[in-house]
Amino acid sequence: MATLARQDINTDRNLALELVRVTEAGALAASRWMGRGRKNEADGAAVEAMRRAFDTVAIDGTVVIGEGEMDEAPMLYIGERLGCGGPAMDIAVDPVEGTSIVAKGAANAMAMVALAEAGNFLHAPDIYMEKIAVGGGLPAGVVDLDASPAENLRNLARAKNRDVADLVVCIMDRDRHAALIAQCREAGARIMLIGDGDVAGVMATAQPESGVDLFLGSGGAPEGVLAAAALRCVGGQMQGRLLFEDAAQIERARTMGVSDPKRKYDVAEMAKGDVMFAASGITTGPMLRGVRRFGTGAITHSVVMRSKSGTVRFIEAHHNFSTKTWVQD
Repeated sequence: MATLARQDINTDRNLALELVRVTEAGALAASRWMGRGRKNEADGAAVEAMRRAFDTVAIDGTVVIGEGEMDEAPMLYIGERLGCGGPAMDIAVDPVEGTSIVAKGAANAMAMVALAEAGNFLHAPDIYMEKIAVGGGLPAGVVDLDASPAENLRNLARAKNRDVADLVVCIMDRDRHAALIAQCREAGARIMLIGDGDVAGVMATAQPESGVDLFLGSGGAPEGVLAAAALRCVGGQMQGRLLFEDAAQIERARTMGVSDPKRKYDVAEMAKGDVMFAASGITTGPMLRGVRRFGTGAITHSVVMRSKSGTVRFIEAHHNFSTKTWVQD
């Protein structure tokens, strides 16, 4: 039994490192388009690089959180099968979190992927999700989607033994958030507005050095599941609720297994069981350095996390283009 347990641990560890190779491939490919104003090209390059990298990963994986439907290929589409054979796994993937960021050469774009056993990721349709998130080490239920921003800020300040004025709320800079931003300011909190990259915004709540205490607002539901996978690995709290625009979207969600359109999901319901998460920086941000390219190769900076162990590893890899030519495609 002990030998089998060690084999399972080693398999998980090897798989976690294989995930890093996938995100490295995406980051390297997208980095060629950094600052060139062509976000679709950056995304397409990352997609193809990650698809090829998955060919060597020992899983029977199905994309449940991806970029589109099958007829929208070459995206990593929902339902696509990836891997070279092995345990059945759910895959959540965002080849470029922040395509506009890469196009502008701005900060904090990443390539990211998460894995869980089949059936353990929420199969979220490509619609908006209302989100709230905080980092680890806080009382359960310290914030709640159904509470007002002022109430959440008071409860969070109390839990952190701070004043509300000491808290920083990360919110996507969108017109739809005007009232939310005003309510947070009226409550006395400080605001960090971000243009893109709400997965990184959620992850920032679990990074003390980021200065972010709370993430609020609506963004893509697929990105919400990816963010939940990351927080599962570091003990953060998150809630999400799907935001439907019409009956057709509700029906589409039902076909994906969403039985209650008004349900409030917590982090463990969006990303259940043992979860692995990996991300590689494309451009430099608070958590990861971006790809640094030079004549004969490049350097990548990545993070890999596992909910089973709670371990967070940062990996700096030096790539030699003379032997790894596919990263330049």
